[in-house]
Amino acid sequence: MLNSMRKRMFRTLGGTWTRFWMRFAGLGFAGRIATRAAAWTAPPHKSRQGLARMNPKGYISVKAVIHHSDIRFGSHIFVDDRVVFFQRKTGGPLTIGDRVCIYRDAILETGDGGSLSIGSDSSIHPRCQINAYVSYVQIGKGVMIAPSCAFYPYDHGFLPEQPIRKQPLHSKGGIIIEDEAWLGYGTIVLGGVRIGKGAAIGAGSVVTRDIPDGAIAVGNPARVVKMRAELVRDRKNTSV
Repeated sequence: MLNSMRKRMFRTLGGTWTRFWMRFAGLGFAGRIATRAAAWTAPPHKSRQGLARMNPKGYISVKAVIHHSDIRFGSHIFVDDRVVFFQRKTGGPLTIGDRVCIYRDAILETGDGGSLSIGSDSSIHPRCQINAYVSYVQIGKGVMIAPSCAFYPYDHGFLPEQPIRKQPLHSKGGIIIEDEAWLGYGTIVLGGVRIGKGAAIGAGSVVTRDIPDGAIAVGNPARVVKMRAELVRDRKNTSV
């Protein structure tokens, strides 16, 4: 009984401490100190999402790396430990919408004129790599991207006259992920691809062509195997 009371007391005190410091959290020097102090009593990883709701500036871990001169954050965003925002030479803007969650070890880059935007309420899970080089990556609203996904809207040249590493990058076009799509673990998306609204991509798929709205696609290369609307009909037929 006594131990239970102590635990409740410590949780209450920890919550009060966290809420106090999150009032001052931000990207400036003082804001970073406040963020560190707020996180001191907070549980790790996804449990810290609640901190983002305590301040319109959101929660951006002091362990996140921001090396980008043209980055725009929405309100109440969550940026976990070891997330990297990186801008290479001539990299375009990186725009993060309201209430976006980006989890640990994700790397988001722009370079060679490429740009990246993520719509509100979307989530980028651990170890994702989004390299918006040469062209753009547009991620819509409410999109769920599972861990270890990768986005590459560009290719290297392969001509035999010179080493591949010295050849210029080129692109078949940007990547567009429409609202409310879901990408399973380890999905790779290549240039010139549109994944439609509400589409679902199976784990480990390689998306090299457009996927229509509401489709379920799997494989390498990813192919449509069913439409989500068919699941409703299948369920009705099963229940009869």
